[in-house]
Amino acid sequence: MSDGHDLSRRRFLAQLLLLPGAAALASDYPAVVPGRPLRFPEDYGAHPDYRVEWWYITGWVAGADGAPVGIQITFFRDRPRLAEDNPSRFAPRQLLFAHAALSDPRLGKLRYDQRAVREGFGLAAATTGTTDVWIDDWSLKLVDRSYVARIVARDFRFELSFAQTQPVMAEGDNSFSRKDRNSASASYYYSEPQLAVSGTVEADGRSARVRGVAWLDHEWSSEPMASEAAGWDWVGLNLDDGGALMAFRMRARSGATLWAGGSLRSADGETRSFDAGEIAFEARRRWRSPRTGIEYPVAMAVRAGAGQFVLEPLMDDQELDALATTGTVYWEGAVRALVAGRELGRGYLELTGYGKPLRL
Repeated sequence: MSDGHDLSRRRFLAQLLLLPGAAALASDYPAVVPGRPLRFPEDYGAHPDYRVEWWYITGWVAGADGAPVGIQITFFRDRPRLAEDNPSRFAPRQLLFAHAALSDPRLGKLRYDQRAVREGFGLAAATTGTTDVWIDDWSLKLVDRSYVARIVARDFRFELSFAQTQPVMAEGDNSFSRKDRNSASASYYYSEPQLAVSGTVEADGRSARVRGVAWLDHEWSSEPMASEAAGWDWVGLNLDDGGALMAFRMRARSGATLWAGGSLRSADGETRSFDAGEIAFEARRRWRSPRTGIEYPVAMAVRAGAGQFVLEPLMDDQELDALATTGTVYWEGAVRALVAGRELGRGYLELTGYGKPLRL
């Protein structure tokens, strides 16, 4: 894709979202309510009636030299509620976005790319019934029991497979994940930890066969955050013993915690959910971006129930500027999970809303 073509799409989407009436209300979409069980295979796929949805893969891989690198692949679907009565094929019924990133300390900073387009015209789609989402030459598809991803970015390329090794982990109350005291701010949410990664990563003209472990989150919602929330902190950890931990907190503009949640799957497969008061995030070290001036708490202590981990980043500079697509700048980084200085797992930390309040 040419830079000019890409830029024209971004301008189109920016203009589209500024049209009168573009700000649809949460009441225009189906409500997320407790008691809805997960249904597979259909819940692997898109839920186009809801306002926003994402498939989020993060993981650690290494080649023959053993040097670890982080990978991120994210596809977003948005229903803007614009011109849905218009029979024209040009009506923007669904918008699709994608982010991809490579965290390699040897490269000095995060490498990333992004895509944005409306669904249709053979350019992009998010399929119902199974995971099959794509934008041009970027794609994520569930084939048998593996997610197959192909990302052709400006500075790197992924050809990766993510094999399921554990059952789906329903987050919150059987996939109903509250984001605020008000139950209207909630999502349907499940994770797939301990995905076995294999394939190739190419950067700077060098292609390497890699293996590793990854995490997938799939969420869909009509009101994913309360109006008073500035953003969130989130972590997903694949633990070395085969367990998995997810924790998040929604932050107010003051930095205070509005709500929190999480879950822990033990090595024997037992899963427990945490109440809001059982989750805490505490900054241990901050890093200021030389490009945006935004300061992020890139090293964190995370308490989940009786357990506590210290998160240390693979590298500090893992800031992703997505203003051209989803309109935000955020930090999404590979981290190690330490207890008393000993590494017990690896995963990703996401920090949003630190430059300005996040608006989805």
